[in-house]
Amino acid sequence: MVRRRYDQRVLTLVEVRGEARDFEQAKAEFALQGWPVVEEFGRGEGPSAGVLTPDPRSRLYWVEIRFFGARGGRTERAAGWRVRGLAKAAVLEMYVRRTRLVDPDRELLEEYRSHTTAHRRDPRRATGRRARALEGWGHYDTGSVALGTPSEARRLARMPTPGGAAAGADLDVRMSPRRGLRRIELPREEELTRRLAVLIGWSLGMACAVVFLKEAGGPARWLWIAVGCACLARALLVATRFYEAGGRLFGFSCGCLTALLFLVLAYWAPGWIPAQLLLCAGMAVTPVGIWLLVRQWTTWSEWLTATVPLAVTLATGLVVASGSVLHGLYGDGLDLTQEELDVPGLWQVAAGLKLITYLALGLLGPALWGIAKHLHLAFTRPGEYLNAIIYVLLYVLVLASLAGLAADNAARAVARTKAAAEQRREAPPYFGVRPEWVCVRPTVPTAELNSEGGLVDPRWPYLSFGTAGDTVLLWNTDTGAPLKQRSDQVRLEPAKDPARPCP
Repeated sequence: MVRRRYDQRVLTLVEVRGEARDFEQAKAEFALQGWPVVEEFGRGEGPSAGVLTPDPRSRLYWVEIRFFGARGGRTERAAGWRVRGLAKAAVLEMYVRRTRLVDPDRELLEEYRSHTTAHRRDPRRATGRRARALEGWGHYDTGSVALGTPSEARRLARMPTPGGAAAGADLDVRMSPRRGLRRIELPREEELTRRLAVLIGWSLGMACAVVFLKEAGGPARWLWIAVGCACLARALLVATRFYEAGGRLFGFSCGCLTALLFLVLAYWAPGWIPAQLLLCAGMAVTPVGIWLLVRQWTTWSEWLTATVPLAVTLATGLVVASGSVLHGLYGDGLDLTQEELDVPGLWQVAAGLKLITYLALGLLGPALWGIAKHLHLAFTRPGEYLNAIIYVLLYVLVLASLAGLAADNAARAVARTKAAAEQRREAPPYFGVRPEWVCVRPTVPTAELNSEGGLVDPRWPYLSFGTAGDTVLLWNTDTGAPLKQRSDQVRLEPAKDPARPCP
């Protein structure tokens, strides 16, 4: 039997109204969904006697609804959504009358290591500083581990084991150094993970506010200061409530250290600007959201919602990788063709990968949908069909914004190159295109020079984009346009100082 995967279990009281065949169909539908029927009885009978009025055309089922998603205040409502969605699909009259979350969270038992007591003068007590130190360092450990309270761990360590091993009365236990203090009571396993994620989330929000604060000015600075302080206060409050009992001061100290670490990374990390932060956040959220969406595929509509954007992005990425779009945009800004730039294939691949990182953000919409679905937000409830026209328009808008990112990247590179040419300083490279300052030495009389875009002046250096076939590509700083010169009529020499005349 193949076990169905799920995250949450909610015991739901479902009322089915109709005839006997409707009751049988409802049970069959529950089985198809992988929802076990724990108990069934007539309305007004059994546990519902005195609670609901009897009705022979109605029957109640305690059904364990199993589904994906996070555990929180909306989890039980999400179980009701699934029952209502099943009622629509099966054309049955069903009502959710009560829900109760089944909490299978596991207790975090303290870990104790077993050690012998034969070295003690009195095996019942640890006497002597040296004996206690050696036991604490694990010198007398037997390698056995027991979990539970101290008394339970001691009795478990002395309990006989299968195979004829007798009970060991000369054994004691010590707390493992990898676990918490005795006076601190840890929450259950999933709850601990949830609290840790919330603590890191608020600390990360504070760090993001600091990054925006560095670039903000005027009243916006006070806004980001308020946001950062609010995130910090929330993180410290979560830290003080990290443990079930005790450890408030210890949790507060850990929260302060966590916030300090994020603050140092945000304030002193070089090069972080809000745009880069948003880009990195989008690239980090996208795979997580897509994974949450993919693991919840249950219907064809959900499958299409996720795979259509994925297929469009993948197809676009393959087209982009087959040719250097960024080089084409860069050359277009300089009135040069991609063939004239003659970029090596390796750099074309690098530029294609850069553009694919932009295109990957096109999956941000489905990724956010996957996160919202995992958190059981109301607009993601099953049975609510996504408007196809709005979805297509939204995705086209996302792709258009990504095309704008690519065009802006090339436009900024063109602007930097033109500014370097006007100011006669070193020009920045762009994915294998390395403009260099050269002195142009004619090898034929000046009157015989065959050039396009102006006349070569041998007295001043030119910014060169290399040679395409039999043509030298130069930048004419006087006209702000390319100057193309036959390569067999000139000789190029590196310019020592582009701001000074050629020697």
